Amino acid sequence: MSDKYEALRLKNQLCFPLYLCAKEVTRKYTPILDELDLTYTQYVVMMYLWEQDGCTVHQIGDTLMLDPSTLTPLLKKLESKGYISRTRSETDERSLNIVLTEKGSALKDKALSVPEQMRCCIGLTPEEGAALYGLIMKVLNNIENTEKE
Repeated sequence: MSDKYEALRLKNQLCFPLYLCAKEVTRKYTPILDELDLTYTQYVVMMYLWEQDGCTVHQIGDTLMLDPSTLTPLLKKLESKGYISRTRSETDERSLNIVLTEKGSALKDKALSVPEQMRCCIGLTPEEGAALYGLIMKVLNNIENTEKE
């Protein structure tokens, strides 16, 4: 490949290692989350609910950047597992409130070891993990800010 196309070389793309990293990290979660009977996306939703119980479907979707076509079946599955309940808002019939059940709240204790197990899989020191997190958040914020312009 000539110098004219150097920028197009796969090894020079930031997007490719980010894609691979996200894919592989998610794959590493699978056996850990299998013990909790959760998929990765279900786990992310449960973490959100452990922090923001009693929220709406819209709030979950906005925060986690999940569209309704992904979120609705996922929430139905979590409900069928007994982790959440979905109820219509009394003030807005179009809105669904999501509340953790006792079983869903108890799952939080079972999930306590997940972050440490993943830290061991990834092999970064806490300082390296914090630095990587900071850089990723900077990229996300920069993208969000350019989309607002």
